[in-house]
Amino acid sequence: MMRLNDDITVIKGIGEKTAAPFRRAGVFCVYDLLTYFPSTYKTYPEVSATLTADEGAYAAVAAPIKNISEHYAGSRLLTTASLNLLGLYVNAVWFNQRYLKKTLKPGIRYVFFGKISYKGKIPEIVQPQIFSLGDYEKLKGKKLPVYSKVFGLTDKMIEKAVINVLSEIRLEEYVPDEFLEKYDLTGLDTAVRNIHFPESDELLAEARRRLVFDEFFNFLMTQRLSVTEETKVKDSLGPFDISVSSEIKSALPYKLTNGQESALNDLLTDFNGEYITQRLIQGDVGSGKTIVAFIAMAVMAKNGYTSAIMAPTEVLARQHYEKFSALCNQLGLGIPCILLTGHVKGKARAKALEDIASGVPSFVIGTHALFQEKVQFNNLGLVVTDEQHRFGVAQRNALAKKGENVFSVVMSATPIPRTLALILYQGMNISTITEKPSVRKPLKNAVIDPSMRRNAYALFVKEIRAGHQGIIICPLVEPSENVEGENVEEYYEKMKQTLPPDISVGKLYGPMPADEKEQVMEDFASGKTDLLISTTVIEVGVDVPNATVIMIEDAQKFGLAQLHQLRGRVGRGDAQAYCMFVDTSGSKNPSKRLEVLKKSNDGFYLANADLKMRGPGDAFGVRQSGDISFKLADIYNDNQLLKQAAECVENILKDDPDLMSSDVFKRFIEDSAERTYLNL
Repeated sequence: MMRLNDDITVIKGIGEKTAAPFRRAGVFCVYDLLTYFPSTYKTYPEVSATLTADEGAYAAVAAPIKNISEHYAGSRLLTTASLNLLGLYVNAVWFNQRYLKKTLKPGIRYVFFGKISYKGKIPEIVQPQIFSLGDYEKLKGKKLPVYSKVFGLTDKMIEKAVINVLSEIRLEEYVPDEFLEKYDLTGLDTAVRNIHFPESDELLAEARRRLVFDEFFNFLMTQRLSVTEETKVKDSLGPFDISVSSEIKSALPYKLTNGQESALNDLLTDFNGEYITQRLIQGDVGSGKTIVAFIAMAVMAKNGYTSAIMAPTEVLARQHYEKFSALCNQLGLGIPCILLTGHVKGKARAKALEDIASGVPSFVIGTHALFQEKVQFNNLGLVVTDEQHRFGVAQRNALAKKGENVFSVVMSATPIPRTLALILYQGMNISTITEKPSVRKPLKNAVIDPSMRRNAYALFVKEIRAGHQGIIICPLVEPSENVEGENVEEYYEKMKQTLPPDISVGKLYGPMPADEKEQVMEDFASGKTDLLISTTVIEVGVDVPNATVIMIEDAQKFGLAQLHQLRGRVGRGDAQAYCMFVDTSGSKNPSKRLEVLKKSNDGFYLANADLKMRGPGDAFGVRQSGDISFKLADIYNDNQLLKQAAECVENILKDDPDLMSSDVFKRFIEDSAERTYLNL
């Protein structure tokens, strides 16, 4: 019998070779596949014998091919077929499809489905899918899943694998019937089937509601079980002498904001309190959370304890290390700083491990490498997790358990309304930093349409000539036949041709090999790259104070929270910074979201505005969430489901704190123990 934790090679049709692209997409077991949800859905329209669609729209046309040819544009092979639509000639264009010239036959009538564009007066269908009339008739009107792509993995491969799994497995229910009925939730098995292959919009909406509820439920249950284990631990580390905090503040070249002062005071009060605590420091992008953590870590060091700060990327860890080392030297603190990441190897790694184990109070800065078994702390007093959403609860706890009684601080740049934060971070004390340091000038925002790109490029050149750097965000990695939007690959080539040759351009996207991704971010952080073309992968993980201008293409496709996070990549120094949101919708009335972003740089104001403006239509397409990584759930749009899931968790734990009454629930938790989906 197939189990959720079985390797994907148990699925019919997936051998070791076929498994490779699935694993690149993060699909290692049966459960991973079932929760590799579609990013959007495709519905094939009625076939037309004429071309009536506007620029950028999708159309299905039935036409015979007049002729077909091939030629190279740079390194890319272009295959062009001339289609005869009742006397109107339309070009169908494909990139690097070598087999097409031999496969397609002039005079034969095919159905071509793709996006319409115009080269001069000649219309084109870009990268269209090709069907026989009979095959297209079977697909017409159906809602078909479209999945996020990695190299070597197609929709057909995923669809076939999901169908094979669903034919052999039935997901057991684990949420008590009374709650399914109370919250009007469909069954788990039905929801998973309908999220992949919905028969209607209504069934899709029901499936999404249930799976969003599950994501919240599992996240909150994991949090609660973790908190239950660790609550009310007596503080055996204090009392603490906190005088060094005043010394550091007086020596800094700037004054802490009221929010920074308040958060720091909260931490120092925790240190001298009765119990070991966990605290969330929630601060908008650029609000100065890191200096608060630095001062708290210095207090720990001066009282004989080591602190560890864990960052989600090598580049950000290295940046923290360099900043902390420089501050320790400038302030004469005499606190050793130790860097430990995956790239620290050989003698340097051995020396780092030796220093960490020595017991000398120090700052240990690193990535996931910090909680590996070989890393032994002698006197760990404080663990700080930066960009906390990139780490699961178990990962954070694994680091904290390197010491006996350890204070925990997690830092989040997502401006979550307090009512939701109290639900998401149960058991944690919460501090909020709302202001930004006075040395930072307010970001200048503009909403532009595609016709204004030339002026935007001129601003990039001006800023780069002034010694600064820029970022352009695209929603896609490469051209897609299913999803409209600018893509990194083509934009990168375009900018290399558009900008002066002495301006260096880089590109960054999620599916790149990890080492290559780190090198690209390192080159940008160090100033080797002037302009970076990136997907939203740059949302966190790199701090470049020299970056002063960002442009976000297809901005109307993103949610407020994510747009706010993205623009937070610039304006982190003392120079004036600019953000341009490109609205490619063609609408004469700008998106309400973009208008709100144009008017305000306050993330907490935006978070509350987001709660009011979101609608069910935002569920699919480009991800709308901000900082907390769920697959479907959105803490803003789905806040009601979040509250219901919290209520459900509370009731279950109240009636059965050890979860012993539900064998199915126990089995589900055991099966899920290694899954990042549950944030474990």
